[in-house]
Amino acid sequence: MLSSFVRTAFRKRACLLGQNAVRAMSSSGGPFTSLVVSRPTEAITHVELNRPEKRNAMNRAFWSEMVDCFNQIADDPECRVVVVSGAGKIFTAGIDLMDMASDVLQPEGDDTARQSWNMRKIITKYQETFSVIEKCPKPVLVAVHGACVGGGVDLITACDIRLCTQDAWFQIKEVDIGLAADVGTLQRLPKVIGSRSLVNELALTARKLYADEAKSCGLVSRVFMDKEVMMAAAMEMAGEIACRSPVATQGTKINLIYSRDHSVAEGLDYMATWNMSMLQTQDVMKSAQAAMEKKSLKTVPFSKL
Repeated sequence: MLSSFVRTAFRKRACLLGQNAVRAMSSSGGPFTSLVVSRPTEAITHVELNRPEKRNAMNRAFWSEMVDCFNQIADDPECRVVVVSGAGKIFTAGIDLMDMASDVLQPEGDDTARQSWNMRKIITKYQETFSVIEKCPKPVLVAVHGACVGGGVDLITACDIRLCTQDAWFQIKEVDIGLAADVGTLQRLPKVIGSRSLVNELALTARKLYADEAKSCGLVSRVFMDKEVMMAAAMEMAGEIACRSPVATQGTKINLIYSRDHSVAEGLDYMATWNMSMLQTQDVMKSAQAAMEKKSLKTVPFSKL
């Protein structure tokens, strides 16, 4: 439980978000319509799903804007960590079926082969919307409140650290609308929670997974009383990551993901190749000196990466 001081500090910080808004621009030069991107601190980027009137349903714009957003973040040397959250009463209701129906139900093509070819292109494009989070070298925390449905589960399983509120619930909804989840949940969730039986149950029955069970099975690492407390904790955790060497934190993320998808021997070999160059950084000496002098890493001026 965080102190009232921390919650008050977060409220003050939130009031400054408008003044610190950065890079809320798509590649075409206009503002994002489904996201709000801000800079609570110099090294932390906050990406907020921002269609609260539609329960943050994922419309056509969202699927492309997420790719633009995280590609910008990946190339931003100022950013060291990302926090993702949702505006309004819930995190997300998942795909916006009304907006996306034409893409999914009416693929272009003169015959079945051509329609199938184009459908595959559409699916792989949507898959990239969440794969880009995983590919981003900056650690990504996601903070979930209320419902996290369908595409929301695809999104959070691509993130590195998952937090939620006590009222949060998660649902793999796709079987209820006549399809198999196809943009990441079935591939990532088994590696997140470890229990193949539970994954199968959730994916095949579409039952809701509530916060306490989500924590016990490992989907989330921490559960908070409400959104305000959770967001304060998320920003505090992001600050702890951001104050450390970006060579260390980004290298850690990249190697964790590589090792997840490879054998131990392959992971160790990749790690040795990685660190044969990455150990040749001033950050190691700076971090060691701070430890010897009992100084906080927040006082160490690590170079941008």
